[in-house]
Amino acid sequence: MIRHRKLFSSTTNLCKLTRNLSVFGSFISPVSFEQKLMSFTSTTAFTSVRRIPGFCKDLNFVGQLSSIRCYCHGGGPKDWTEEIEYLDESGSVLYKGKGIRSVEPGIDDHVMVGEVKKPLVNAAAVAKIVEVVKRWKWGPELETQLDKLQFVPNMTHIVQSLKIISDSDACLSLFRWAKRQPWYSSSDECYVILFDCLNQRRDFDGIQSLFDEMVGDSTNTGSSLSVSCNRVIQYLANAEKLEVSFCCFKKIQDAGGEIDTETYNSLITLFLGKGLPYKAFEIYESMEKASCSLNSSTYELMIPNLAKSGRLDAAFKLFQEMKGRGFQPGLSIFLSLVDSMGKAGRLDSAMKAYTEMRGYGYKPPPTIFVSLIESYVKSGKLETALRLWDEMKKAGYRPNFGLYTLIIESHAKSGKLDIALSTFSDMEKAGFLPTPSTYTCLLEMHAASGQIDHAMRLYNSMTNAGLRPPLSTYTVLLTLLANKKLVDVAAKILLEMKAMGYSVDVTASDVLMVYIREGSVDLALRWLRFMGSSGIRTNNFIIRQLFESCMKNGLYESAKPLLETYVNSAAKVDLILYTSILAHLVRCQEEQNERHLMSILSVTKHKAHFFMCGLFCGPEQRGQPVLSFVREFFQGIDYELEEGAARYFVNVLLNYLVLMGQINRARCVWKVAYENKLFPKAIVFDQHIAWSLDVRNLSVGAALIAVVHTLHRFRKRMLYYGIVPRRIKLVTGPTLKIVIAQMLSSVESPFEVSKVVLRATGDSVMEWFKKPIVQQFLLNEVPSRADILMHKLNILFPSSAPEIRSLSPPKPLISGREV
Repeated sequence: MIRHRKLFSSTTNLCKLTRNLSVFGSFISPVSFEQKLMSFTSTTAFTSVRRIPGFCKDLNFVGQLSSIRCYCHGGGPKDWTEEIEYLDESGSVLYKGKGIRSVEPGIDDHVMVGEVKKPLVNAAAVAKIVEVVKRWKWGPELETQLDKLQFVPNMTHIVQSLKIISDSDACLSLFRWAKRQPWYSSSDECYVILFDCLNQRRDFDGIQSLFDEMVGDSTNTGSSLSVSCNRVIQYLANAEKLEVSFCCFKKIQDAGGEIDTETYNSLITLFLGKGLPYKAFEIYESMEKASCSLNSSTYELMIPNLAKSGRLDAAFKLFQEMKGRGFQPGLSIFLSLVDSMGKAGRLDSAMKAYTEMRGYGYKPPPTIFVSLIESYVKSGKLETALRLWDEMKKAGYRPNFGLYTLIIESHAKSGKLDIALSTFSDMEKAGFLPTPSTYTCLLEMHAASGQIDHAMRLYNSMTNAGLRPPLSTYTVLLTLLANKKLVDVAAKILLEMKAMGYSVDVTASDVLMVYIREGSVDLALRWLRFMGSSGIRTNNFIIRQLFESCMKNGLYESAKPLLETYVNSAAKVDLILYTSILAHLVRCQEEQNERHLMSILSVTKHKAHFFMCGLFCGPEQRGQPVLSFVREFFQGIDYELEEGAARYFVNVLLNYLVLMGQINRARCVWKVAYENKLFPKAIVFDQHIAWSLDVRNLSVGAALIAVVHTLHRFRKRMLYYGIVPRRIKLVTGPTLKIVIAQMLSSVESPFEVSKVVLRATGDSVMEWFKKPIVQQFLLNEVPSRADILMHKLNILFPSSAPEIRSLSPPKPLISGREV
């Protein structure tokens, strides 16, 4: 067998394949071949040779050799099938077998140049490491092959190899093999390359794991790895790994590592992007404590966010600091300052920032005009807002829909209707369709100023534009028409509102209440008839209000149908309503109206009316005495709910009974009312010192009856029981003082009149009680001067006592006792 050998020196792995040796001897000399090969290995490391036709005929030997570097790459088989002989410089066989010969680092780590040993150059060492790593990738086989390297690598070789190897798994395998070698030392550059590879693969879990490994490495060796630490935080922050990046940041910070400005910027950007401005501000404060210099991008990040978060003083401080360091603020900074200062009401600062922005040569964008105008409008400074509005239009910007609406509504609400209408017209010309709220605002303001023509013009414009007016617009317009007493126009608008699908019952009732409150009873009745003809209903409360207005204005014929409607709709006439009708009867001056009022009282169907009818009947028809009848009625009153109403009823009823001359019935009513404690503090017995009667809260008729009845009680106590107080007082108040004094003076009473009290000593009253005329007066017998008393009583009711009564013989104050 002929041995074809491929020659390598022992130090350069010169090898000979077992085929085609003749090509080397036929075309090149051994010296030239050796020189070319040594030159090649010094630059391209260890190279395999495949059989190539005419290989040695190509003078560019190194170029062709460099294109076929890897033993296992190319089209060749993965397993070695041919033997390789390793020769020394003398040609003796060192090793023969399949695959790469085992070498001994330190013995085979050189190249022979002639007889001189030359150390292996870094490029060759790096190339060999790269070749081995690319072939075996990872695992025990890779580590075995790396252990067989004929030279001892250093960290420079590892770093350069990592730069060439693009596969992250292969890089990590080489790095971890290097860490186990005695010559390993921590390298910041090495970690940076590894983190770059992992970041390209988006392997953030791997980055985190390697970071923890790096921190432990740095702690053990005491080396500074600040560049790689910052690179990790930046990669994690840019990938929006918020918790992980902040955790790495805190670890580095706690370990006393240096954090650069770019890393701070990355974290600040991350937290601001996640909507956590206060966490970003915390990182900024850490940045200040670390005396880390801010750059322009940090200012551009922090100032707008500080301003938007409301920390305006801090934002303005950074703004001034930025200018002091020679950085030119960007447009975004000015926009945020103007907007935030304006919204916070610091208009002077906002305008100062706006002016300064113009001084830097920036053209104000439309957003800054919008922000300033809104701020000045909300603060009520409409003149400045209007000046900015004009400046915005001169700058070539077209106001948007919202800005038009703001200017119109603000000026309308401030009463500047001319400017509001002018802007409204410009808005329509600009092609914007005003919203219903804008129409409503203008309508409200014109309604408040009483400009019905403009309001109706706006309403017609709104409907012609195809807009459906909101309920508030109809309410405001109908209220205006009601105030202007335009019933027909209001009816037309209400029907249009109904056609739009709105429920009009409440709105129509509101219009009716407007007429009632203004006292326009005729218009209210007319509007109610329109509501009835249109099928629109109202509530019982408004019916009652209109009824009371009709009663107040003497429209008794119109009031009766209203009360019938009220009663027929299952509404309950209470004692207060009935008493108010009775009060009108007391004041009535015409007999025809008296009949209407009596008819209205009968419509109420209240139990008090049946009591009134029974009160004026005889004992045969009643079937019981007056006092028992009155007590029975008052026992049926729920005093917890109707105590005030019962007190009101007693006052009015006593007025009516006194005017009708029914004194005995009136005294029965007062007695029962006092028994039921409707006037609990009226009579006071203070032992032998003073007795008093307080009639200040009573009507005139009730006061007269109370005085007569109470003096009768005092007389009985003094004469029958012999109890004589020091003094007796009648507390009348200024209104009833003269009436009661005149009544008592007719029977020669000893009471002296002061400001609000009639008083007398107990002894003088005792003597007075013994007079026969007083006895008859108090025992309900007819006194001789009853006509005078009745005449005085008629004077007390000039509007309620008919003239026919005052001209006819007066009814006596005291009538015979009824059986």
